[in-house]
Amino acid sequence: MSSIHVIRLLAFGTLLMLPETSRAQQSPPIAEQIAKTYGVDSFGQIETIRYTWSLDAPNLKLSHTWEWSPKTDVIAYEGKDKNGNPVKASYQRSQLDSQSDAIKKDVDPAFANDQYWLLLPFHIVWDGATVTDEGTQKLPLGEGSAKLVVARYPSEGGYQPGDAWDLYIGDDKRIQEIVYHRGANNPPKLVMATYKDYKKAGPLLISMDHQGTVDGQPFSISISDVSVKLMGSDKWINAQ
Repeated sequence: MSSIHVIRLLAFGTLLMLPETSRAQQSPPIAEQIAKTYGVDSFGQIETIRYTWSLDAPNLKLSHTWEWSPKTDVIAYEGKDKNGNPVKASYQRSQLDSQSDAIKKDVDPAFANDQYWLLLPFHIVWDGATVTDEGTQKLPLGEGSAKLVVARYPSEGGYQPGDAWDLYIGDDKRIQEIVYHRGANNPPKLVMATYKDYKKAGPLLISMDHQGTVDGQPFSISISDVSVKLMGSDKWINAQ
């Protein structure tokens, strides 16, 4: 996993807490508009969400399957260890200190990484980043242009202080491409990726396909088998 750092972009811990109302209300209008497009106003209806995150890169293939209940922060995980042996785990993030080293050092950081790929637009408003509208700019990977919205994280505090996200937004308020700049001095320093193949899972809009480069090396990330269960229902709603 360390050979490409699992494209582990973000921190775990406080950044993955659900939003405080006051913090969400202070978000700039453009950040709120983007998050609303992806269904942030309906996130409170989500009882459970499950999905599979997969990475395909030179000499590295990974796949993690998650089932997450946001209100209780209970997580079920299926994947493989570094030797290819099946691994299953279930834990509550509020009790992370009492978990095994494997969960604390491998499983939970992987959850944080994968969940940011799933719900990045929400975190832009949840995390209290400074968001600015930089106007129309050329797309870094594809042809054409889009509105550039930059989210900058504080220079102090957090797992990776000083991170910045460039979000290239279409007229439909959907992300077309991202560029991630790591503020800390460890890799990966620069990640560029597309946001494609959009599907709806209940009230949530999810980008299922990401193609790009991490520090100049190609990679692709897919998010598949997405489904949600709404509060008060036992029925799974599949992304389509």
